[in-house]
Amino acid sequence: MEAKYIFSSIILVSLALFLVNADPVEDKQALLDLLSKLSHSRSLNWNESSPVCNHWTGVICSKDESRVTALRLPGVGFQGPIPPNTISRLSALQILSLRSNLISGEFPSDFVNLKNLSFLYLQYNNLSGPLPVDFSVWSNLTIVNLGNNGFTGSIPVSFSNLTHLAALNLANNSLSGEIPDINFPSLQLLNLSNNNLSGSVPKSLARFPNSVFSGNRISFGSSAPRASPFLCPPTSPSHKHARGLGEKALLGIVAAACVLGLVAFAFLIIVCCSRKKTRNEFSSKLQKGEMSPEKVVSRTQDANNKLVFFEGCNYAFDLEDLLRASAEVLGKGTFGMAYKAILEDATTVVVKRLKEVSVGKRDFEQQMEIVGSIKHENVVELKAYYYSKDEKLMVYDYFSQGSVSSILHGKRGGDRMSLDWDTRIRIAIGAARGIARIHLENGGKFVHGNIKSSNMFLNSRQYGCVSDLGLSTIMSPLAAPVSRAAGYRAPEVTDTRKAAQPSDVYSFGVVLLELLTGKSPIHTTGGDEIIHLVRWVHSVVREEWTAEVFDMELMRYPNIEEELVEMLQIALSCVVRIPDQRPKMPEVVKMIEGVRRIDTDNRTSSENRSESSTPPPPLLIEKDS
Repeated sequence: MEAKYIFSSIILVSLALFLVNADPVEDKQALLDLLSKLSHSRSLNWNESSPVCNHWTGVICSKDESRVTALRLPGVGFQGPIPPNTISRLSALQILSLRSNLISGEFPSDFVNLKNLSFLYLQYNNLSGPLPVDFSVWSNLTIVNLGNNGFTGSIPVSFSNLTHLAALNLANNSLSGEIPDINFPSLQLLNLSNNNLSGSVPKSLARFPNSVFSGNRISFGSSAPRASPFLCPPTSPSHKHARGLGEKALLGIVAAACVLGLVAFAFLIIVCCSRKKTRNEFSSKLQKGEMSPEKVVSRTQDANNKLVFFEGCNYAFDLEDLLRASAEVLGKGTFGMAYKAILEDATTVVVKRLKEVSVGKRDFEQQMEIVGSIKHENVVELKAYYYSKDEKLMVYDYFSQGSVSSILHGKRGGDRMSLDWDTRIRIAIGAARGIARIHLENGGKFVHGNIKSSNMFLNSRQYGCVSDLGLSTIMSPLAAPVSRAAGYRAPEVTDTRKAAQPSDVYSFGVVLLELLTGKSPIHTTGGDEIIHLVRWVHSVVREEWTAEVFDMELMRYPNIEEELVEMLQIALSCVVRIPDQRPKMPEVVKMIEGVRRIDTDNRTSSENRSESSTPPPPLLIEKDS
């Protein structure tokens, strides 16, 4: 009997655990129906065999994972009307963001089933027709953004029933009629600009600035007293104070009017001039975390340019999200500035803002497609890019440990991560494999062009992976100043656009020397003498002081002397002056792997599934995407 009781308890506990961890079955099917019925240009990782919560792109569930509470799919290329009986079945939905797509048709009538909806973002689509008459069915609405669509008809009076409404954007539609005199007790942000509205501003909205009503046939009459400060009061004899005005008073009024007029003119000049600075707004706002897509994108006529995501990317954000992100400058590189961007949903990415791109949109996009198609565990994957006349952006994953350069040359001691010899070998092996994979692209002719330790990171297995590839050919040629970047450049490279694979090998050899010595490629001594790492290593080895080459931090690890010397020989073979005498990257990989077999039992799964009878070398294997 006791055993039976224990068995029953186990069954009940197992069933409870199953129910807790089970998918929201009905919501899952609703989302799958949406995906199958609504055309989209960007692939999503939604499939019946994978769990919804914490896995599907753009989907957020309740804490107990029993219902879907948020659906964020901006800029995924949805086209056509929202299929009925799909999203409307997500009755627990609180957040819906489908902005920056190509959704058409009228506002879905079955959205009345979304009683818990609090945040609605449908801006930048092709929706049309009248707005719903009764918005009171969504009593929890806090933010409503329906801007930049084609909605017609009048503004529903039922908005006044939304006591929690804090922001309403209906700008850039075709709404007509008068603005209803409705009370918005909690409203903080309002935008009704660029419609076909007429009449005057009602008293209930008189507290908002004129700009939120601009682009309409709106008058600011007695219901909303907004007389210009640049107009003088009437001075007719019938005015009860007119008789008391002397000549000096009249002159004072005229003088004041002139001063105010000059102020107004100066203000207009400033506004006009500020438009010329639009191309600099992105930079300043990106650094300050105060980016506004309406100001930065629309005014530069880039509203039609969107972030282009690559297949397999699970990020759910668009350009508007990126521009609103909190940004932190990570550093200035050879080809532009890098920023750490934290989005509203806590997603963290790296945004590379390119400077001096010398090719047009078509060539830029073709190069990005090549870069984005490379999927390998030792190559930092390009997630998305953006092109406009004034801005070129690249989006990558964020590596919290920082670059190999920052780890290697950062302040020593304290909380600094120490790079032991095992880790340095892994960095070398991983980076070599990544570069070798890059060299296979474009018929075996692709070039990284900017190999340096600041473009290398540690992946999840603590192996090196390379970033910033393929940019040298689309950028303006760089001069050769005495800088750390110049220290990686092969002696034959006079035009960075014409870098070749042997020059990549040279740059990688410099990185190996960096790992061995702990020194930067170009550094100064106590007497401000500029030291080139390659020349310095050659001079030390020539004098047979080889032990003096190695980083003192490596000296505390026993029995690695032979490995250090062997790796030094590999590095020196990579940095010989004559390009044809340098080894190919596949050969470099084999040589480094021969220094120490540290990962023979830790290959990627794709190596074990090779269809070839002769297994290819590790560097040729791509990580499963």
